Amino acid sequence: MGRHAIILGLLASTAVILPAHADMAFNRIATFPVAENLPAGTDVATETSSEIIARSADGKTLIYSDSPLGGVGFVDIGDASAPKAGGMLRLDGEPTSVAVAGQKAIAAVNTSESYTSPSGNLVVIDMAAKTAEKSCDLGGQPDSVAVSSDGRFLAVAIENERDEDLNDGVIPQMPAGDLKVFNLNDGVPDCGSMKTVSLSGLAEIAPEDPEPEFVDFNDAGEIVVTMQENNHIAVVAAETGEVTGHFSAGQISLENIDTLDNGAIAFDQNVQNLKREPDAVKWLDSDRFVTANEGDYEGGSRSFTIFSKSGDVLFDSGNDLEFRAAAAGHYPDKRSDAKGTEPEGLEVATFGDQQYIFVALERASLVVVYRDTGGAPEFVQILPSGIGPEGLVAIPERNLLVTANEADLVEDGAARSHVMVYELTEGKPVYPTIESVRDDNGVPFGWGALSGLVADAEKPGTLYAVSDSFYRNQPAIFTIDATETPARITARTIVTRGGMAAQKLDLEGIANDGKGGFWLASEGRTDRLTPHALFRVDAAGEIREEIALPAELLAVEKRFGMEGVTVVGEGDDQMLVMAIQREWGDDPKGQVKLVSYRPASGEWAAVRYPLDAGEKGWVGLSEITAHDGKLYIVERDNQIGTSAKIKKLYSVSLDGFQPAALDADLPLVEKTLERDLLPDMKAATNGYVVDKIEGFAIDAEGTAYFVTDNDGVDDSSGETIFVNLGKLDATN
Repeated sequence: MGRHAIILGLLASTAVILPAHADMAFNRIATFPVAENLPAGTDVATETSSEIIARSADGKTLIYSDSPLGGVGFVDIGDASAPKAGGMLRLDGEPTSVAVAGQKAIAAVNTSESYTSPSGNLVVIDMAAKTAEKSCDLGGQPDSVAVSSDGRFLAVAIENERDEDLNDGVIPQMPAGDLKVFNLNDGVPDCGSMKTVSLSGLAEIAPEDPEPEFVDFNDAGEIVVTMQENNHIAVVAAETGEVTGHFSAGQISLENIDTLDNGAIAFDQNVQNLKREPDAVKWLDSDRFVTANEGDYEGGSRSFTIFSKSGDVLFDSGNDLEFRAAAAGHYPDKRSDAKGTEPEGLEVATFGDQQYIFVALERASLVVVYRDTGGAPEFVQILPSGIGPEGLVAIPERNLLVTANEADLVEDGAARSHVMVYELTEGKPVYPTIESVRDDNGVPFGWGALSGLVADAEKPGTLYAVSDSFYRNQPAIFTIDATETPARITARTIVTRGGMAAQKLDLEGIANDGKGGFWLASEGRTDRLTPHALFRVDAAGEIREEIALPAELLAVEKRFGMEGVTVVGEGDDQMLVMAIQREWGDDPKGQVKLVSYRPASGEWAAVRYPLDAGEKGWVGLSEITAHDGKLYIVERDNQIGTSAKIKKLYSVSLDGFQPAALDADLPLVEKTLERDLLPDMKAATNGYVVDKIEGFAIDAEGTAYFVTDNDGVDDSSGETIFVNLGKLDATN
């Protein structure tokens, strides 16, 4: 097979991916926020990160690079289900990578003054004492480091990265990068043994300016090194420093992908001749290695590729990673016009007699797991991760996998950087909790940001959800089969106006209209021309009626409007009740409105609802559902992780529920706590508590469900938690 040949039919479909075995699965057992490693006295809002991660020889301690903090952090996983902060070691510079050799850790540290004057060093760290012992000057800016399996050699990719603001980031930008190889003695690099391996003159793209990105050893003492910006790969003998082979990473043409950042997921575009531009690389054996093709300024094939060390393309995943992310609601539409899911990190490890490939998707915040068959890899499962997974490390003797998630969104009040631990055990994958099926062409329904939920009036286990304004050009109603595990999105109905996808909607609530269609509630935002309005749509999603909020409400509007709609009564007695998320201009602090509307008479009215007091941030409503004489209301704070305190289900009795005219004194209703949903969220996937429970429904048999809004994977981990609560009366 030629160097750039691809397995026949590979790109046209995912038919070569075999079904997963059901007897073993990786599931997350612990989540550790690395901010817990901040030194005493440090502002808790200080940015931290976990990027590249390694494990101790005994597999009980993790060490990760923290570039923003300028050091390495330690995590004690003696009890893998309860990680403990192991402290932070500050370094003089910016650590870019870390590896472990015996009882020593070796960090590559960038100390560059500028792009044109790069510098760096290796720092040897005693893992037990957590102290820095020795340093070797590298003569350039390092990126990845790796240790040979026999402990004899250390390889360092000297990237000498380019200035992305200079000449639009196009290379060449000197000085050139290279590869350093050291001899190791008891885990300590011999600085005097450093070999400099020139990689200049190899690539077709900017051959005078190689920028090595990632390195890895095979058992034969060979180093594979990727040159991402150059779209090139080299193989080097560690013993001699000789380049024994090199070749272009090649190009790929993709069908059925989304290339438009337009508020809609549509896998109906094609791209020709995308450069792979690989980032991470890992050997599968002494003759094959796998690359994660993240891409840089000219490419990114959204795939992973298996090469022979002579340069033959043995397998390319094509659009499979995009489809896996989309089916789980993790597809990052805002990156459609760039590099899609952005496969960046890799791990290869053997558990028992089976070798696995773990591919980390930076923008989808997922890890996709495949079984190495020697031919086309077999898809196994997806793993939910924190935001921006980059580093992965396996601990096979303990059946563990660990991920390091780079992003820290503390400035936005969002998720911190996390280390997450997964265990391989008998059983089925816990995640995803909900996923979409594929159409007749093998393409999944893209979805995300589920923000309202209602049960079919007659069919137990059949639910309908809507997506919010994130998908502004593709407002949709999703049909869910909740009798399956995971729940299945079996259909997507686009909301249309005049036969075209409706624009400027922020759908936050859905209710049955009693006529085979639905009432939809749109949370308005006048400054963005999004209306505060109710819409009645038919079964095909076409808008048949649009009802704006009355002038009395619009006069006191705020951007946090209707977050749910439900229907009480039938026929001419039908009354819609909408939950307003937060206080509007005329509401006392700590009270919000439940607004009613009677379609037969056009009458508007309201009551006030008392909110719990939150410890930080704000508290508001996010869903309302009428069932068996009660209005069930989801009340939540806007906090995540350990700061999340209020994720509760309350009820208001419909007996005596009498909304008053909008210009009258509005009565204050009483509420009853039905269930604290925090334990359900914590138990769902062993992740950190996410922000938004925005959908709640009770089906025809009385089974209750809730679902979270994942914000369309925008500054979010993308995780959607769908939970079957069972019969509420049975669990109170």
